Amino acid sequence: MTRPGKRTFLMLMLVSLAFGVKSYLALWTFTEDGISLGSLKTPYWDFLNLWFGSELAVSGQVGLLFDPDAYRAAMRALFGAALPDHEWSYPPSMLLVGAPLSVLPLPVAYVVWTLGGAISLYAALSCLGTIPPVVRLLVVLSPVVLQNAFFGQNGAFTAALMIAALALAPKRPLLAGLFAGLLTLKPHLGILIPVAWLAAGHWRAILSAASVSALLFAATGLLFGFSVWAEFRAVTTPLMVSILEAPFPQPYHTQAMTVFIALRALGGSLMVAYGAQIAAALIAIALTWRIWRAGPALMPYTDRIILTALLALVATPYGYSYDGAAIALAAAWLAISRKLGLAPRLVLWIAWLFPVFILSMMFQIYGFFVLIPVALAALIGFVPQTSAAYGSSPGHSTR
Repeated sequence: MTRPGKRTFLMLMLVSLAFGVKSYLALWTFTEDGISLGSLKTPYWDFLNLWFGSELAVSGQVGLLFDPDAYRAAMRALFGAALPDHEWSYPPSMLLVGAPLSVLPLPVAYVVWTLGGAISLYAALSCLGTIPPVVRLLVVLSPVVLQNAFFGQNGAFTAALMIAALALAPKRPLLAGLFAGLLTLKPHLGILIPVAWLAAGHWRAILSAASVSALLFAATGLLFGFSVWAEFRAVTTPLMVSILEAPFPQPYHTQAMTVFIALRALGGSLMVAYGAQIAAALIAIALTWRIWRAGPALMPYTDRIILTALLALVATPYGYSYDGAAIALAAAWLAISRKLGLAPRLVLWIAWLFPVFILSMMFQIYGFFVLIPVALAALIGFVPQTSAAYGSSPGHSTR
């Protein structure tokens, strides 16, 4: 790394760590009611749902997950009457992840979850032989990954699963299928994987993913009762749709990063917002098919993986800033693999730091941070790699 590159790396690390320290100080500062000043909930934020919901399921009270009023009452009985509303929002198979965590004390489980996500992401990035260790570190310590930890969310895990699934498909298809199957725990973030694999002809990976998904379905039913799937369809799915379609604006819209929310912010009706989101998803699907069907003749393997991860953020109507680890990856990768002018590098700087900007601008630009993955996707698609780009592609098309 050149001396200017080292200075830039150090500056970004310092900004990111300062952002993380500031966020965590607020997260662990409490009101008189024991509510976090940073989250206005508990300091474990969304992780509390995974831990508490899984504890209920393990103790034989899985039905409470599908009774929002009873679920909230049970949570307030344990964490205080001032606790704002929570709801179980995951597919029932997520209980397979939460069950072992629920036997741990909540603070310990939170640390295991948070560190596990960061380690998993770093390991997934190592599957891309073109990504040097310094860039992996730049991604794992980026503001978006720190924000994911701040929210107690699963964005680091889901990004790791998607990257590993796409990277390993050519040479280790069964393992790639395992990772893709696990991503059905949050399926809207993995919707482009089957498109990429169908285009590239990774049939063994597809069969592996389908088998893992079926096993997750069966294991969840055997452990917690197959009725959980009917309850998920009857209760959880409509609940999440109602949250998505709630009158605009809502507090959680400040972290939204989708075409759907951007159109709502512009005053568009639900029909207009859905129409724009469907159009964006179809474009993302078409581009994904194109780059994987054409293979390395069109685009190097690492570029295809990162571009697909970015397009997944554009395709879903239900995406938030903490799901954007691919943004930090794309920004760091473009910085080392392209010769760019001042304006594109400014885009990269904004992209890498975008969670910092959300805090100060969130009430003015609901949803419009979806333009960041769009801009990065355009840079990957239209600006070729330099001859000094690191290493060789981690795989090749087996179509």
